[in-house]
Amino acid sequence: MSTTETPSHYNHLEHMSVLELLTNINKEDKTVPLAVEKAIPQLERLVEATVAKMKEGGRLFYIGAGTSGRLGVVDASECPPTFGVPFDMVIGIMAGGDTAIRKAVEFAEDDDQQAIRDLDAYGVNEKDVVVGIAASGRTPYVIGGLQACNERGITTGCIVCNADSKVAAVAKFPVEVVTGPEFLTGSTRMKAGTGQKLALNMLTTSTMIQLGRVKGNKMVDMQLTNHKLVDRGVRMIMEELNISEEKAKELLDLHGSVRSAITSIGSH
Repeated sequence: MSTTETPSHYNHLEHMSVLELLTNINKEDKTVPLAVEKAIPQLERLVEATVAKMKEGGRLFYIGAGTSGRLGVVDASECPPTFGVPFDMVIGIMAGGDTAIRKAVEFAEDDDQQAIRDLDAYGVNEKDVVVGIAASGRTPYVIGGLQACNERGITTGCIVCNADSKVAAVAKFPVEVVTGPEFLTGSTRMKAGTGQKLALNMLTTSTMIQLGRVKGNKMVDMQLTNHKLVDRGVRMIMEELNISEEKAKELLDLHGSVRSAITSIGSH
């Protein structure tokens, strides 16, 4: 039996007080970053492979089902506003389509031919990287998709939460974040989902930094889509150029992005 499906270390959850429930869930959650730490060497190889492909003009795709698929969609959708990259540079694909983001689509994850059809809709090719996300490591949708990509010479990776899984065996760059039994037996939206979220954050953030999408420690290419982000952009420019708030606002209004505002002064 896979560790994500093994019985919880806790029993009689219904008899616990709210404080006991919260304390014990938190106790389990504290183990997740340690599981991610053990996977850093694997993550390093996946990031390096992804950076190399993206420098050639490739894209990063995520394929997954259920919680895993949703986490991929979330991470992909956050890359354009955070790093100013095109919306088709990091793409999250879910078994069952966009409908499945909000509502489970029955048996969508069991079709091992659908993932490559979904990828083909985006013209997936050998410049791209396809990462399968599957807590169990045995989702047919993900396995079939990665196998088809391998046959076409497309770089493949995965993020799974069990050791020695079928998905990891298929992926060229597997990442195994072994989070162990869930507090609520088999509820992989908990520790496994948290581990996958951490790994996805590390993958895209490290990749985008390597691609030059960050200056110092700042999101200089972020999209200024609300007042909070505009204010953050103004503060970045003030700090970077050591100028007044008024002058920083003028530069941001004139150039439309933090990076352009900063480089406009630097180039004078």
